[in-house]
Amino acid sequence: MNQTATKHLTLFDLLGRTWQAAAPAGPPCFSADGKAIAFGCADGTVIVAPTEDPEPPETRIRVSGDVGQATIRPRSRPAPLPAISDSVHQDIPPIVAGEDGGFLVGAGDGGVLTLGPDGAVRGMRARIDTPVMALDHARAAALTAIAGADAVRLCQGAGALSDPLADDGEGEVVAIRLSPSGRQLAIARAESLSIVALDGSGRAPMVFGLLSCPLSLAWRDDGAWLACTLEAGGFLMVDHARGRSGTVTGFPMATRDAAWSVPAASIVASGAYRVAAWSMATPPLDGDMTGALVSGRAGLVAVESVAAHPKRPLVAAGYANGQILLVQIGGRDELLVRPEGCAVTELGWSEDGHHLAAAGADGMVSIVTFPERMFK
Repeated sequence: MNQTATKHLTLFDLLGRTWQAAAPAGPPCFSADGKAIAFGCADGTVIVAPTEDPEPPETRIRVSGDVGQATIRPRSRPAPLPAISDSVHQDIPPIVAGEDGGFLVGAGDGGVLTLGPDGAVRGMRARIDTPVMALDHARAAALTAIAGADAVRLCQGAGALSDPLADDGEGEVVAIRLSPSGRQLAIARAESLSIVALDGSGRAPMVFGLLSCPLSLAWRDDGAWLACTLEAGGFLMVDHARGRSGTVTGFPMATRDAAWSVPAASIVASGAYRVAAWSMATPPLDGDMTGALVSGRAGLVAVESVAAHPKRPLVAAGYANGQILLVQIGGRDELLVRPEGCAVTELGWSEDGHHLAAAGADGMVSIVTFPERMFK
């Protein structure tokens, strides 16, 4: 892996650390303490890097005394290379944040490995009989959900597994997501979405039909709403608290991501020619589009990925032409972070909102660290 070099330095070059992986990477995963980040790659390896920048932007900013203009100088040396694990899966290994600043990684042999923040394997959490296809962990409940193609099991602590959960869904498991409290588990199968109660109430699963194959799941921070994105474009919204649901359609492209913005009280999604956003004061159920929020500017290139900023009413958007923009939710303001390149397929913010992780279809992985002054 070599640090990307370019003659004309962009904001992406000045603020980011970028490496070239041997294969495209999946969603970035920040550790629970925010000190490390991991990417699973299509060759089965895991890339782990510290989030702390050895030359942070703040130390490279200079403000001229006469006009007060701020400039940032380039790095004096290439960023250190990240750690790379051995191959543990036949595809992109699923990764979630574990305890002690490390990660849990699903392996092709059915094992759930524990990786340290240095990328070293430190043990095994559990093992199932088939390759791990999806994985999630709720720190609030110290609960891990592990999915093979046909069934999902729970692991409390290390070793002991529950019986397969009865979710009444149809098709192979594509994605799973525990609610933040760990009291519900969403299971997306090829033809259905199920929400299973894990609170001991014995309630039957909530089951929803899907218009096409699901791609990703996202709970709102309070666990009241769930979004399930769809390959044919659009997403299913579930109001778990009230038992309502509806599918938002009309997207020209596959909707890879949906994200909840707490600061903007909205939901944002990829799959259109601009960031799609709606106010949750009037959620887009039953064809009601009155809550649609104009966000950024429309263009001719599709939005491949989105990630809502955890502290500000902003969304990072990755495009098929390699651009990365920061877009104001409900406004037209945009900040161009990366001007071009291969399609940006994955984005994710650290919990403090200082670091934006990105992955590209060509194997690019990056961490962009934003100085606080940029948001003032």
